[in-house]
Amino acid sequence: MTEMRYSLDMASPKKLETLQEAIVYFSSPDNCLEFLVALRWPDGVTCPTCGSKDVRFFKNQRRWECKNTHPKRQFSIKNGSIFEDSPISLDKWMLAMWQIVNCKNGISSYEVHRAIGVTQKTAWFMDHRIRFALHNGTIEMMKGEVEVDETFIGGKARNMHKNVKARRITGTGPMDKTAVFGVLERGDKSKGTHSRVKTVVVPDRKKKTLQAAVKEHVQAGAALYSDALLSYDGLESEYAHQVVDHAVEYVRGKVHTNGKENFWSLFKRGLNGTYVSVEPFHLFRYLDEQEFRFNNRGTRDNPVTDGDRFEMAVRQIVGKRLTFDQLTGKDGATPAECF
Repeated sequence: MTEMRYSLDMASPKKLETLQEAIVYFSSPDNCLEFLVALRWPDGVTCPTCGSKDVRFFKNQRRWECKNTHPKRQFSIKNGSIFEDSPISLDKWMLAMWQIVNCKNGISSYEVHRAIGVTQKTAWFMDHRIRFALHNGTIEMMKGEVEVDETFIGGKARNMHKNVKARRITGTGPMDKTAVFGVLERGDKSKGTHSRVKTVVVPDRKKKTLQAAVKEHVQAGAALYSDALLSYDGLESEYAHQVVDHAVEYVRGKVHTNGKENFWSLFKRGLNGTYVSVEPFHLFRYLDEQEFRFNNRGTRDNPVTDGDRFEMAVRQIVGKRLTFDQLTGKDGATPAECF
């Protein structure tokens, strides 16, 4: 093995603006490694096991070895990230991630498999690992002017094959659909900020369920806007709560939920047009994907390029591991336990 020190301007990853630039740049394994190292270890390569910076680099293997004595002394850039134990080369991972974070309506596993030359099953697994990286686990609460709304996600019975319809449709209305709750914090034009959202899959639309979700994600004292669903009654004691009754009107001054409904429209467009069929077990991952793109879009005053959004996503790959058994539920884990 050839031993050498790995020197790199750690704080300066390559700035990429277009998919074409990304394809050319990431075609080199060394470029992939340099880009990831610059984002993951801006202060120098660190052993993921013991945290030591006293490591040596083996160029012919593109691996490091910690000089401290402990198990798993050797490690690669994939260790401790969503790429761990993946035989897929980094150039394919980078292009798949670029497409997922930058395609407004998402990109299906069939499109990824054709674009990067892997099987559809592999592309599906890669897509979900990337979505796992996009999950925002912050406890920061929404404040200011906040819209809350809920919707149901599920296929239309008239579009289903009779075998699928028999398995999925057991009642009428929303009975066989999945309830999703969302919060939108409005942006401030004077500060050049845009709105941001937080979504969560909920078991039902009952008062106890929705009000618990509101209190978990919205700061007390915020101006809260909702529709006339009775489940929101009683929030006036903690919020400046105002209601718009859609049977009468959709907007009354600042009182509306149009921003949140716009997000639902974008999300459902992606589901219907790109992914076509999504199992309820995986729905929260698709919400994470759409939420990431929505929250990291640019404004006229503060533009965000595709390269910027891609870099944001790559910074979130560390400390997140998703196995195929977890993804498919074979290990008995629930979706919430996969975080």
